[in-house]
Amino acid sequence: QVQLVESGGGLVQAGGSLRLSCTASGRSFSSYTMGWFRQAPGKDREFVAAISWGGHTTYYTDSVKGRFTISRDNAKNTVDLQMNSLKPEDTAVFYCAASLYIDYVRNMEMYDYWGQGTLVTVSS
Repeated sequence: QVQLVESGGGLVQAGGSLRLSCTASGRSFSSYTMGWFRQAPGKDREFVAAISWGGHTTYYTDSVKGRFTISRDNAKNTVDLQMNSLKPEDTAVFYCAASLYIDYVRNMEMYDYWGQGTLVTVSS
């Protein structure tokens, strides 16, 4: 079992930055692929970024490439999402998720554990 708690959401102006953090409790955090997803109002939840268990491989959806950076610290059981050059269309609830799989990291169905989400609002 893994429990995930996100933090760092808030209100920011367009062009600004936020850093989301996800802290995991439970066993074997370093065994999990970690992902960030988001759900905008009235839309389906979508993949944002993921990082392999060792941190060597990262994945991003096209709309955030060059603006967002995912990282992890297995000693601290944390995974972060640094978000720069934020746009109003980034407004969403952001979720941290953990998966035992190394493939299909963009698919929600591959993730076993989810946090409660943290709201990011980007004003224009």
